[in-house]
Amino acid sequence: WLSIFALFGTFAILLALGVPISFAIALSSLASILLALPFEPAIAVIAQKMATGLDNFALLSIPFFILAGNIMNNGGIASRLINFAQVLTGRLPGSLAHCNVMANMLFGSISGSAVASAAAIGGVMSPIQKNKGYDPAYCAAVNIASCPTGLLIPPSNTLIVYSLVSGGTSIAALFLAGYLPGILMGLGIMVVAGIIAKRQGYPMESRPTCRQFLKVTWEALPSLFLILLIMGGIIGGIFTATEASGIAVVYTLLLAVFFYKEVSIKDLPKIILESSITTAIVLLLIGASMGMSWAMTNADIPYMVADALLALSDNPIVILLVMSFILLLVGTFMDMTPAMLIFTPILLP
Repeated sequence: WLSIFALFGTFAILLALGVPISFAIALSSLASILLALPFEPAIAVIAQKMATGLDNFALLSIPFFILAGNIMNNGGIASRLINFAQVLTGRLPGSLAHCNVMANMLFGSISGSAVASAAAIGGVMSPIQKNKGYDPAYCAAVNIASCPTGLLIPPSNTLIVYSLVSGGTSIAALFLAGYLPGILMGLGIMVVAGIIAKRQGYPMESRPTCRQFLKVTWEALPSLFLILLIMGGIIGGIFTATEASGIAVVYTLLLAVFFYKEVSIKDLPKIILESSITTAIVLLLIGASMGMSWAMTNADIPYMVADALLALSDNPIVILLVMSFILLLVGTFMDMTPAMLIFTPILLP
């Protein structure tokens, strides 16, 4: 129990002091391990686990998908997807809100990043919605609620990280499993957004002509083809998820530079630098979490939690509800990636 208090107590104190979460995870893991090992071996264990935790071929897909997302963010792909979503949802009450949700689903499914989706789609949609008389708080809520669909609809960096933490769950299987909940989540948000829009009297857009529909669809088609290319290749066994991430970078680069012509060669160093910084943050977090995972295993925390849950109930549905409630509470103050890295080793067994 002392190891548990050292681990989570130190972690909570460091978070309250504003220490970056990666360093908070590493230092709290060290505090727990120091109860079992002297200082130098404890430091060596943390360093070793951080290094071996990143020694995984599947993790190579994360920087590539982040880079592809940033290229799309700067390459005019978001605006094409928004136009496509708008012609599909134009006749619904509060059509711009539905357009926002659908555009986030499409962009997130291509970029694999909720942050990139929120920035790209929100940046384009907010001024349009403001001009149409939409409440800014409503617009922000719709955008924030719908951008996490990109964490479920493949390709998803979050599902890749889960594959690593869970001990090698098939990425292709996770990608296939992500479609239904991601789409249902998006549809659920659209239903709620539509009810509120109808009460507030937000306008519908005019019906597009056949010519406009074909023009918008033609412009969005190259972007939409990326979804088919990546998922078709993975499901068909033509390439792995890691190889798909490399293909996504090449395809989006060609699309943004040569087809849409909204990214120049001079813009690439800035885009690569932004992607490198984001990648470094994510990988440092993963490495630190591998050290915490070892510290928790060393303190028998997963077995204690399993015993406590089974003592509460042996009904799988009750156990899943308790887990969901725990993760719901954790999600109010912690981002999805660190929460998954910390709690998957505890709850999965």
